[in-house]
Amino acid sequence: MGEFNYGGQAVIEGVMMRGARHMAVAVRSPSGEIIVHNEPLNPKIYDGPIIKLPFLRGMVMLWDALVLGMRALLFSADVALEEEEVEFKGPVAWGSVAFSLVIGIGVFLLGPLLLVGLVDRYVASPLVSNILEGLIRLAFFLIYVYAIGFIPDIRRVFAYHGAEHETINAYEGGASLEPEAIKSYSTAHPRCGTGFLLVFAVVAIFVFSLLGRPPLGLRILSRLVLVPVVAGLTYELIKFSAAHRDNPLIRTVILGPSLALQRLTTREPDESMLEVAITALQRLLAVEQEIRESVIRESVS
Repeated sequence: MGEFNYGGQAVIEGVMMRGARHMAVAVRSPSGEIIVHNEPLNPKIYDGPIIKLPFLRGMVMLWDALVLGMRALLFSADVALEEEEVEFKGPVAWGSVAFSLVIGIGVFLLGPLLLVGLVDRYVASPLVSNILEGLIRLAFFLIYVYAIGFIPDIRRVFAYHGAEHETINAYEGGASLEPEAIKSYSTAHPRCGTGFLLVFAVVAIFVFSLLGRPPLGLRILSRLVLVPVVAGLTYELIKFSAAHRDNPLIRTVILGPSLALQRLTTREPDESMLEVAITALQRLLAVEQEIRESVIRESVS
């Protein structure tokens, strides 16, 4: 099958799958029907020269993945609300997304820094100060992920997350895309976005430590400005780790903690959830196969 590049995310009562040039999202509606949508990825990013530039490609592709993920999430919300007189789209939808991002940045990026600021005068070493900030950030993230796992609706999203991973693992393992065949596969995957966030928190400690301990205002500004840089470094590290997953050191130091963390963000899915994930991946594979056949026809005509 060649190099695998399939990934995705869980959405409301569904799963989004993305490949090298296309994406598909499948969502189960309140009536029980599986609704599927697919669309091409941005060709300026995935077919342009930027895809070949390390670090820069990571920042741009991650932004595109964020936007794509948000569109998939909004699509799933529209399907889930089909029997209710509620419209989750337009300014209301994107306003909610923007508000969530602001809260996330405030709590997870700036919150730990402000807490460290309360005791910073008692910390002699700038390195220790930055490490303390990073450990608080990591603790915030782990506590948050653990806590939301008790919310019933989030548990269902986590189960769809597990369905996404099991389906991709089964496909990469050469298994048939049937629920019975997929059940035996793991709900953890080395290219998971949860692992990205964990590695991001660790990489941020190293990057921010290089700046020493500037005044609080500059320190806050540096955290905001350097988010794309940390994200780009994290992307390259994850990409390298996935390509060398059989290396014992990489598997222990990088992939091990990531796979362990996924126990918090995945749940074992039921067959109906696996059916949704399978539908999304099958649509994606069918679209990509159609594109390949079209290219072959054009090349011989």
